[in-house]
Amino acid sequence: MTDPSSDETAPLTRRQAREAAHATDRPTLPGEAVRGVVAREGADAPAPATLAETAARTTPATEPAQGQPTGAGLEDLFVPENVVEPKPRRRGRGCLVVLVILLAIVGGIAIGGVWVANTYGDRISAFFGWDGPSDYEAGEATGEAVITIAEGDGGEAISQTLYDAGVTLKPDSFYDHLIDSGAVPTFYPGVYQLQQKMTSEAALAALEDPESKLENTVLITEGSFAEDALENIASVTEVPLEDLQAEAADYTKYGVPAEAPSIEGFLFPATYTFPPEATAEDVIRTLVDEMNERLDALGVAEADRFETLTMAALVQRESGGDDDMAKIARVFYNRIDQGMLLQSDATVAYGAGSTHTVWTTDEQRADASNPYNTYVHEGLPAGPIGLPGESAIRAAADPADGDWLYFVPVNLATGETVFSSTLAEHEAAVARLQAWCQESEENAAYCE
Repeated sequence: MTDPSSDETAPLTRRQAREAAHATDRPTLPGEAVRGVVAREGADAPAPATLAETAARTTPATEPAQGQPTGAGLEDLFVPENVVEPKPRRRGRGCLVVLVILLAIVGGIAIGGVWVANTYGDRISAFFGWDGPSDYEAGEATGEAVITIAEGDGGEAISQTLYDAGVTLKPDSFYDHLIDSGAVPTFYPGVYQLQQKMTSEAALAALEDPESKLENTVLITEGSFAEDALENIASVTEVPLEDLQAEAADYTKYGVPAEAPSIEGFLFPATYTFPPEATAEDVIRTLVDEMNERLDALGVAEADRFETLTMAALVQRESGGDDDMAKIARVFYNRIDQGMLLQSDATVAYGAGSTHTVWTTDEQRADASNPYNTYVHEGLPAGPIGLPGESAIRAAADPADGDWLYFVPVNLATGETVFSSTLAEHEAAVARLQAWCQESEENAAYCE
């Protein structure tokens, strides 16, 4: 064990030293929003909120009046006493401790019934660089991967993008390569065609190769918003943003129902390549026509499209992956059938103009002037709250069978979600999430 009374601090690891050296110019990725817990009420946490504080608003103390069950959430998930502060270590004894732990791992020594290897193995592996390869091997590249570099993206953001697309082995593989190699490339916004399982060195070379950039090719991502899609198109093509916005505002000419408050939800998210002479009208019509073709293929009647896309956009924003979408759609349909409020923070945030977060305040959730506020208005929100992909549309058109009224993620790293039919079951699931968050420092980082 280390001496907690020592005034000395442990030497920085290679990774810590590197990150400290580049802290001043290292771009920071915005945290990915964790989907909200359905059916929350009785919140009084301050805003802006952390996940723990947001979750703390979500568990009601009792069932609501008029016999309607309310939603649950994560009341008082974390308290300061649960945070374990790192203790300073005495350098002279540090090497001895590491040696003892290594001997324990090799010899299989058990202390208190818990193997030392299980307790310290991950930290030792990280310290000595034994935590597996940081990059794919040369020659493993296969298939295709299309990625988008947005205006202002730096090395760390692009590193995450490459990992998400299956190009690199780890989220920081590409960024580590930039630091280790001393490369200072200039990245240009646009859409690039690479391969999966590339080395970071090869990925960098591809991003610097003009042949990899797809001219007039735009990637519209699932769950993004119409406003972002138009800005993305304007940044890649020569079509002025003002022209795109004007065409989008005249959405009924493209067959979008007049009951829709905007073109939101009716632009299908996909990869598009436009000819150099394409006009704003050509662009908008292409995206709307693609959405209609997908709806036709799924058998969604024209009269049902507005409601289906409104539900699909909600499911897209609330889900962590395709697997649970059909169940999430069923939860919302069940709540509507029983006259329950949907209580989705994602809808409230959208109506409040906070399209890039799902965190909301008590004041926002009480605002009846927001037509997207599903805490005060029954049924679906006033319209779609984003651009749903095909999986979300399929879920909205053909939800799973079940009597669930609640859902909550119980593992924020994997997205594992529990669906419940009763408030008691839901509160038990919330307790599982609390326990998961407190299992390790790594888990706790997801819950902050």
